[in-house]
Order: sequence, then structure tokens, then C-alpha cells
Amino acid sequence: MLVGEIGIPRREVLYELQYWEIILIIRGYFRRYHPGWEQARLIAYNAAHCMGAKNPPTITQWLKFPWEHEHADEISDDEVNEIRKQIEAENQAKASEQK
Repeated sequence: MLVGEIGIPRREVLYELQYWEIILIIRGYFRRYHPGWEQARLIAYNAAHCMGAKNPPTITQWLKFPWEHEHADEISDDEVNEIRKQIEAENQAKASEQK
């Protein structure tokens, strides 16, 4: 996916990117589809409403997307601590390389 669809060079994916960077790239890649899905939901809602649905629920109640749930994009404290440790280890490795 990273190499084929997103277009990141294979060597960069295999040897240069960290796991947490790959996760963030994938999350951002999938976020770009949100407006299209929301537009499709609005069209489907309007079509159902035109067909004579009485007292339909609101659009967000009718069909919820995973990113609309409360705290969908928040990460846990454990994930934050893990990412901080990886960043610190990477910074120490870079600092020792420069000496």
C-alpha cells in the first residue's frame, strides 16, 4: 500500500521509516477519503428522504462513520509513551552518529 498506492519508495519504507511514522502516514492517507464518504452519505440520505421516509433521523444518526465517534483519533497514554521513547531513542542515535 505504501509503495503502490501512496508512492513512497520501497527502500524508504523498508529501511528508513519507523513503525510509528508508517502508522501516521496510513491514517492520514485514509482521512483523505472522508469528504467523499460524507458526500455519498448526504446523497443517500436525500434519496431516502425523497422516497417518502417520514421523520427520518438526522444525517449523522442515520449512518455513522468510525471517525465521527467521540475520541476516534485520540491515542492512548501507552501509545504516546511508546512514541516518545522511540523519538528519544532516535534522537540519541542521531546524536551519537554526529559525534
